[in-house]
Amino acid sequence: MTILVTGGAGYIGSHMVLSLLDAGERVVVLDNLSTGFKWAVPRPAHLIVGDVGDEGLVRLILKRHAIEAIIHFAGSIVVPESVTDPLKYYHNNTVKSRALIASAVQAGVRSFIFSSTAAVYGNCETVPVPEDAELRPLSPYGTSKLMTELMLADTARAHDLRYVALRYFNVAGADPAGRSGQSTPKATHLIKIASETAVGKRPYMEVFGTDYPTPDGTCVRDYIHVTDLARAHTAALAYLRKGGASDVFNCGYSHGYSVLEVIEAVKRASGKSFEVRLSPRRAGDPATLVAGSEKIRSRLGWAPELADLDRIAAHALAWEETLARRAGGPTGAEASRP
Repeated sequence: MTILVTGGAGYIGSHMVLSLLDAGERVVVLDNLSTGFKWAVPRPAHLIVGDVGDEGLVRLILKRHAIEAIIHFAGSIVVPESVTDPLKYYHNNTVKSRALIASAVQAGVRSFIFSSTAAVYGNCETVPVPEDAELRPLSPYGTSKLMTELMLADTARAHDLRYVALRYFNVAGADPAGRSGQSTPKATHLIKIASETAVGKRPYMEVFGTDYPTPDGTCVRDYIHVTDLARAHTAALAYLRKGGASDVFNCGYSHGYSVLEVIEAVKRASGKSFEVRLSPRRAGDPATLVAGSEKIRSRLGWAPELADLDRIAAHALAWEETLARRAGGPTGAEASRP
């Protein structure tokens, strides 16, 4: 049997494909390459360039490759952009997910793992945030993901489909073996931006908001290494294969760091200082988001192996340096293509 990974040419998806291949799984990747890269899909995974919302194509893939399970990453992820262009997010994240779920039901796929987000919680007063906290997203991005969770729950009650929705906190870092990393141009991930600034790709970086109710006034987030996140999906797949019931799990370490603390970690990893400019808050950013992770540890047996901010920063920086070298320098026009 084969696993279909949508968005498998992107940052998190490519690490998932590596994890599956390392475990001996057969993998098909469906990606429209709007933000992903062909080179990011490792062999022997089979890449199909196409859109997850194309129900005819998806049904053909599910049948031809005897797909056992779907791991769904494809979608749009930039919170500020979702505020200014909400319909894009409801189309890419909700409408297309509905089409994918429908294709899965029609083809008899019984296991579905969904890439959700901590943005479904909004400004939760409980720290760390448990999975049963009230869901009050602050952005169309968070709402679009929550809507897909609701569709999955309703579909699972009506059809022979079981799912796991994994609510990511802040994903960072890169494959420790240097095989993949965050390569998207104009990425908005904090550690990615700080790493780009450290290698000279950006002249400076900005901190958005210094007046939050946190120890240093900047947003506090729970940063999870992308390889540990991929392992969480592998654990979810094993859980569903054993007959586990549909469920939702946070993916984080239950420890938060402020924006300024993260920047200092990147400076330590690089041994360099760089310019940091303070700017006003962005719409849709909650002050603090830290994962309650007891449920995923106890139910799925997941145990993080890379839960260290300095290690996460070092791996992200090493990947950024790799991109710069392969592009002929930090200012090369193809800095995102190794």
